[in-house]
Amino acid sequence: MSDSKSRAASSRGQATKAGAQRASATDKEPWKRKNPRTAKGQESTHLTPAQKATAKRHAKAAGRPYPNLVDNMQVAKAAKSKAKNK
Repeated sequence: MSDSKSRAASSRGQATKAGAQRASATDKEPWKRKNPRTAKGQESTHLTPAQKATAKRHAKAAGRPYPNLVDNMQVAKAAKSKAKNK
């Protein structure tokens, strides 16, 4: 019986650690973070028509009628990493 209690207590401790890690500044939801470009005084960049089409495809595959911030961020990140590898 004490073995099951210790397992339950250890699992609760792990859940608390995971919850504390999720609350860090870098792990905030994208819509709760400030735009890093405006913080640096830089202008935002816009998606190209091809990138917008890719974001729409991602949204449609996920069952959404139009792209959200996450779809747009994914497309922008892919373009950035592709340019970096060149």
